[in-house]
Amino acid sequence: MFRPASPFNAATAKPIYEAGLAAIRAGQTAIDLVELTSADSVAIAALIGWQRAAIRQGRALAFVNVPVNLQSLASLYGVAELLQTAPAFAVGRADIPHH
Repeated sequence: MFRPASPFNAATAKPIYEAGLAAIRAGQTAIDLVELTSADSVAIAALIGWQRAAIRQGRALAFVNVPVNLQSLASLYGVAELLQTAPAFAVGRADIPHH
């Protein structure tokens, strides 16, 4: 299962995003966010992009171990409903700060 690394921000987004796309093209149907210790709004954009890529391939994509800060940012930006298609999205982590 693909696990993006921290930090996930504007400076690191391109290689992480491309690795996620490659994992989806290879058939991955879940992305584990357990290793994220630092992430910002760029990560939200990537999650949505990964979901769109999976949908284009006719697959559902689940996010697991989603940090609470990403859930909060998704709600703040009004896109939480786009990410809640994966039941694992409700599993939050309170230990990860955001900017």
